[in-house]
Amino acid sequence: MSEKHLKRVRRICGALPETTEKLSHGAPTFFVQKKVYAIFSDNHHNDGHISVLLPAPPGFQAVLIEDSPEKFYKPPYVGVRGWVGVELGCVSDEELASHIHQAWRLIASKKLQKAFDESKCGGGGGES
Repeated sequence: MSEKHLKRVRRICGALPETTEKLSHGAPTFFVQKKVYAIFSDNHHNDGHISVLLPAPPGFQAVLIEDSPEKFYKPPYVGVRGWVGVELGCVSDEELASHIHQAWRLIASKKLQKAFDESKCGGGGGES
């Protein structure tokens, strides 16, 4: 089951510019411009969580956990810095992608974000 969830995280993270993956502290960890924005957690220290750990915007960690404790939790080590654990079995691919994209934006440089946004718009014609 955890391999299926790791594939989901890899697919979403891999689609974001300048993402690299390395093992860090024994966990698949995703970087943008040498800074961590996602960590896959596979029952770390037998905590029962198959999750991805992500930075949350200031003030959002507590709100997410309070509103949906079945989906979100305060992870050890990085939770004190506002990161949140996202239970992978409780979120759709669309919701997971939204959280990962937001985490990437919190860490990626403004210049890289702008280039990414411009590449998504294409350069041809636009929509009506």
